[in-house]
Amino acid sequence: MARFEIKILSKEGKVSVRTIEALNKTTLYEQVRQGGERLVGSKELSENGLEGIVNHINSFLGKVKLQEKVMFARNVSAMLSAGLALSRALSIMERQTKNQKFKKVLREINENISKGDTFSNSLAKYPDVFPKIFVSMVRAGEESGGLGDALNTLSDQMEKTYLLLKKIKGAMIYPVIIMFVMVVIGSLMMIFVVPSLTATFKELHVKLPASTQFIIAVSDLIKNHTIAFFSSIVGIIVGFLALLRTAPGKKAFDYLSPRIPIIGKIVQESYAARTARTLSSLLQAGVEVVTALTITKEVLSNSYYQNVLSEAQKSIEKGAPMSKVFMDHEEIYPILVGEMMSVGEETGALSDMLHKLALFYENEVDQKTKDLSTIIEPFLMLFIGVGVGFFAVAMISPTYSVLSNI
Repeated sequence: MARFEIKILSKEGKVSVRTIEALNKTTLYEQVRQGGERLVGSKELSENGLEGIVNHINSFLGKVKLQEKVMFARNVSAMLSAGLALSRALSIMERQTKNQKFKKVLREINENISKGDTFSNSLAKYPDVFPKIFVSMVRAGEESGGLGDALNTLSDQMEKTYLLLKKIKGAMIYPVIIMFVMVVIGSLMMIFVVPSLTATFKELHVKLPASTQFIIAVSDLIKNHTIAFFSSIVGIIVGFLALLRTAPGKKAFDYLSPRIPIIGKIVQESYAARTARTLSSLLQAGVEVVTALTITKEVLSNSYYQNVLSEAQKSIEKGAPMSKVFMDHEEIYPILVGEMMSVGEETGALSDMLHKLALFYENEVDQKTKDLSTIIEPFLMLFIGVGVGFFAVAMISPTYSVLSNI
């Protein structure tokens, strides 16, 4: 993801300058246009700070980011369309990339091609860099003679998937930050504020209600065992994350995630968008339906969604439509998915119908993630209000008791 300083012209004719993130200039123009504005000028900002550090770490650890693969597919597609040979296009990309791992991989791929190997077979030798969907679409492009178009379709699919996931993760940052700040402030009050009030109550021999005694007990626990307390919190978080990596934990999370109130709807629509986008791209590239379902199944991380695609494969192998399988699983796939697939199968335009489905649900997720903070905010405020109210009543009621006795 690159950062750009842009100059835009609004609908009212006002010129303004701001900073925006985009995968590339093509995406940048699209983002500005969707906002109803016109791009007057743009300048890519050099990487610095945390982003630059993260990119250097990824390069050092031998990781190739999704953005780099998107840019690779898009640029090679453009060079092939311009008439450049594949070997020359790969050489140019090798010189351009700053990621040492990716540079080495591209050099070896080019060497394999010069020895007579195909592009897709060369890519398949690096499964940690190029996923199965990448290899399959390249192979389909080679067989059809439209490698440039296949790479362009692939870059669009990967870019849309990346942006979709980024929006979902970004929407979850706000409530996480609020909860973190609450824990920090609450801990500081328990360590510094409550002990001073407790000392006052003891001097005055005030009879404390149960709520106050509970607050004091928690305060004593945190103050006397500060390191152990925060270590236990970290341990709980690490333990929870470790539990999610186990088979039972992952299965439980896979089951609950599409059914959680508010969040579940976004999860369902994001999986619908990813399924439709991946299937559409593969079918458009000429990949057979059964193979396309196999690859799409690997793209999805949720085991319950993978099971639906496995059922769809069996349905097609028996000569039945796959749309019926999606209709039978309305608890995780929105009803529109199966209905639109059914129309696509009947009209012979399944790829186009899946593409429209992907666009629809990508827009839905985009809007819902924008509204998520507005939806969650009342619940967070209620939670904060209950916590603050409980603390206030617990610590103020003994004070009123002292004043009334005086």
